[in-house]
Amino acid sequence: MTHRELPTLVDTLPESAIFTNTDIMNLARGNSVWYMLSALACCGIELMQAGGPRTDLDRMGSVFRSTPRQSDLLIVAGTLTYKMASRLKLMYDQMAEPRYVISMGSCANCGGLFNLGYSVVKGVDAILPVDVYIPGCPPRPEALYEGIAELQRKIKGERFLVKRPAALPPAPPLAAAPLPVALPPAEDQA
Repeated sequence: MTHRELPTLVDTLPESAIFTNTDIMNLARGNSVWYMLSALACCGIELMQAGGPRTDLDRMGSVFRSTPRQSDLLIVAGTLTYKMASRLKLMYDQMAEPRYVISMGSCANCGGLFNLGYSVVKGVDAILPVDVYIPGCPPRPEALYEGIAELQRKIKGERFLVKRPAALPPAPPLAAAPLPVALPPAEDQA
C-alpha cells in the first residue's frame, strides 16, 4: 500500500459536515482552557497534584498561568475568608472575557468544616459566578480532571460572545454588626 492509497483527512470527514465559526471557536476555546490557581487551603495540594505526571492537565490543553490577564479559568480551592474575598474578586475582574470559575472542595462550595466561623464565606458563589462545583474534602485530582472536562463540554456548547451574568456583591460578615438589645422598662422607685 503506497501513501497515495491511504485515506486523507478530507476523505474521513462526512460529506455533510457543516461547521460554523462559532463551532470552530468553541472547539478551540474548549480545548485550550488556561487556568489560574487560587490555592487557599489544603485543597491546593490536590490542585498542584493535578498538574503532576499522574493526572497531567496539560494533556487536556489546560495550562497553568500565573497572571489573571492570560487566564480563562479561575480554580478556587479551599476556604475563602471575607478578608481574601475582595482580592479574589479583583483577580476575577482582571481576567479577560469569557472567563470561568471552578469551585473545588467543600470549603469553597459551602464553607465546609469551617462554615460556622464568622470570617468564612459560605460558598464562592456568593462572590463569583461559579460554573462547575467539585465536591469532596479534599477532592482527588481525578475529580478536578473530570470538572475541567465538564467545563470543556459546557464551553463547546455555548454561543460565542454571549454576555454572562454579573457576580453578586459580597455579603457582609454575620458578626460585623452588634445585635440590638431591648432593655426592660425602668420602674419608678418612691
